[in-house]
Amino acid sequence: MTHAERLARLRLIRTPQVGPVSWHQLMQRFGSGEAAVAALPDLAARGGGRLRLAPADVATREMERVAELGARHVFSDEADYSPLLREVEGAPPALIVRGDMGMLRRPCVAIVGARNASAVACRFARQMAADLAARDITVVSGLARGVDTAAHVGALGGATAGVIASGIDIAFPPENAQLQEKLATDQLLLAEQPPGTEPLARHFPSRNRIIAGLAHGTLVIEAAPKSGSLITARRAGDYGREVMAVPGSPLDPRAQGCNLLIREGATLIQTVDDVLEALGPIDARMVREPASRFVPAPVSDDPGDADRRRVAELLGPTPVAIDELIRQSGRPAATVQLILLELELAGRIERHAGARISRL
Repeated sequence: MTHAERLARLRLIRTPQVGPVSWHQLMQRFGSGEAAVAALPDLAARGGGRLRLAPADVATREMERVAELGARHVFSDEADYSPLLREVEGAPPALIVRGDMGMLRRPCVAIVGARNASAVACRFARQMAADLAARDITVVSGLARGVDTAAHVGALGGATAGVIASGIDIAFPPENAQLQEKLATDQLLLAEQPPGTEPLARHFPSRNRIIAGLAHGTLVIEAAPKSGSLITARRAGDYGREVMAVPGSPLDPRAQGCNLLIREGATLIQTVDDVLEALGPIDARMVREPASRFVPAPVSDDPGDADRRRVAELLGPTPVAIDELIRQSGRPAATVQLILLELELAGRIERHAGARISRL
């Protein structure tokens, strides 16, 4: 991939109106970042808005800073990119990484849980991570306090990958700075946000989707009912991955989330053998070769004004499934998807989890 192409792809990613779903649609439609960048203004105009394309110098500075940090961008169609994460709807178009991406070609299990975890939960997380690592399984977590930290520490003798919600140059929580650097040096550290990005609350759900997407299964060890750990577990379920949980006392609020997951059908876990049994045979996705470079899709006729009006009038402030829009509009799926892409680039719609859309 040429430097110019990498720069164009990064400009797309850092353009406010271009989210992960629209990035992949643009790449599939035009075949390259350079072609997509050239087409963006016209697409946004057809959607009734103006595009604020990220300047080339912003992308150039980011690439230079990433290189200074000893990191690199890995795009979703490159060989190093996780084959499991690539299958996720809205997968990050690129990750900023330090360390050995080969760890993600092994079977992966995510271990997540409460930041204020009990001593017993932390001990269990360390032991479980060590046992999984001893079986050549990569342990994925989020470098948060509590269970995440214990899981990374337990897996240091094998393979562990940390996914952070900040830029790759910012340690959070601060007391994990040394652990984060150890993962970057000896293991694997991944970030979606550009360098210098503080770990804001809105970045954590995005971080959680990456953790769930990287792993064959997600194990929750202590979590409140509305915690980020449960968000990660439910994302894993949405992706068709195994959801596992360690039961706890009903008198401990930190166990309520795990008990709820088990009640909803998550696999109850007590030993590493339970995890291995739940995962079953590792399927072919772990060894699947990455897709070839984006190949431009055949371009159908552009939607007409009547098509755009029909799709627009079906949109409201309440998120609606794209499949439902296609059904009610009576238009071909490709036509509806292109209209939604135009509207998103124009800043007129917002995408939500579960392939849903709402009007801004």
